[in-house]
Amino acid sequence: MGTTNHDDPDVPWYTQIWLYLNFLTIGFFSYGSELLDKVRGVKAFQTKPGYPPLFKDWDSFWTRKIYRRISDCWNRPVNSCPGDKMMIQERHSDDIWETWRYTGKEIECLNLGSYNYLGFSNTSGPCLEAVLKAIDEYGVSTTSVLTELGYTKLHRQLEKQTAEFLNKEDCVVYGMGYATNSATIPVIAGKGCLILSDSLNHASLIHGCRSSGAKIKPFQHNDTIHLEHCVRDAIIKGQPRTHRPWKKIIIIVEGIYSMEGEICPLPEIVRIKNKYKCYLWVDEAHSIGALGKSGRGVCDHFGIPTSEVDILMGTYTKSFASVGGYITGPKILIDKLRRDNFAACYSTSLATPAAQQALTALQIIMGQDGTNLGKEKLQALKDNCNFFRHGLISRGFQVYGDDDSPVIPLMIYFPAKMYLFSRECLQRGLAVVIVGFPATPLLMSRARFCISASHKQEDLARALETIDDLGDRLLLKYE
Repeated sequence: MGTTNHDDPDVPWYTQIWLYLNFLTIGFFSYGSELLDKVRGVKAFQTKPGYPPLFKDWDSFWTRKIYRRISDCWNRPVNSCPGDKMMIQERHSDDIWETWRYTGKEIECLNLGSYNYLGFSNTSGPCLEAVLKAIDEYGVSTTSVLTELGYTKLHRQLEKQTAEFLNKEDCVVYGMGYATNSATIPVIAGKGCLILSDSLNHASLIHGCRSSGAKIKPFQHNDTIHLEHCVRDAIIKGQPRTHRPWKKIIIIVEGIYSMEGEICPLPEIVRIKNKYKCYLWVDEAHSIGALGKSGRGVCDHFGIPTSEVDILMGTYTKSFASVGGYITGPKILIDKLRRDNFAACYSTSLATPAAQQALTALQIIMGQDGTNLGKEKLQALKDNCNFFRHGLISRGFQVYGDDDSPVIPLMIYFPAKMYLFSRECLQRGLAVVIVGFPATPLLMSRARFCISASHKQEDLARALETIDDLGDRLLLKYE
């Protein structure tokens, strides 16, 4: 499986030189603009004397002088369901996007940016019919938390279905995917524990690790040699100062990394976990429903029993076209999470229509609806992902990630090319997501395509031709 060393990116040396010159030029003119603003009496927000600053100087400067100039590449108003195609409202600005106005024009675009992996985000079909019935029976919200009045038989049905799908003893669902990570990790880890976290783990995992009070040791992304070294070193040395053994060691990884499109090397990670008696947490936000013959995620992809992973976390926000997240594992752990997790005690539970959407999608994937629709969607997603990825690579683009992954990053590097690519794609009827600093390292700007089972290959082929033309025009073919 191909991986990428993000500490030493595979970027030609001349491209790196031009990148640094590019950012130096941007910085020079941006700071020059700042000085001119002061001369003209135009002042940015300033903290009152005696108060600590509300913003970091660098973050504020980056937002005002760089991000705002290309902010039209994000936050675009969508005026339709985010299916394989969607309608985007066109906007225009006369002051470098400090203000903007609608032009009244709508642009129909091929949607290459939504997490609608299995194409369940539809305005018709069995999912919608089930959701409408759930609204009639339960309303639109429980208006309560899981530990009080926010737990319905529909929530329990979804939990049982998810646990059965992943062959786990039990499951608990929460109303927010981010909180599923950030609020659960502090329940199972604390002082005296060690967390070994992949260096490119999602912000929700990082937040949860920092909130836990446990010692955090990042290991190099997808580098199992470095991971094993960290585990051995931790066991040998023990806790700082006292050198007592760690209460527990938890390895935390993701199934598919959302910015890289890379699949974690689960077989090696499981080997290390078993050899050194660690616990393993796998975040399947992007891999559940998108990997494996039966859609059961990264374990299914590698043919590994889910019993080898102690805690399987996932969300319903991608493949299931809903919201919220889940934790599956031993019943004794799930019972503790129901009682002690902040997301269960202080946050409104998953909305019942959203729970029904996830439940119906899950039943279709498992074939319990009596059709082959789930299998067809899984196969279509795999075919579309590999068709689009190999199409980009064959045209000379530098693409990260692994085969079968629905997340396909195309490296752009240069900030000017980043916003030009986004705007030109929009004018040509392609809705794409571009990602730059601070979501990625400064020099690693990219476009991130998300492929769906609902895409038709003829549409993807036309998109490849459009991107190929833009790649020639903007000099994006670094291979």
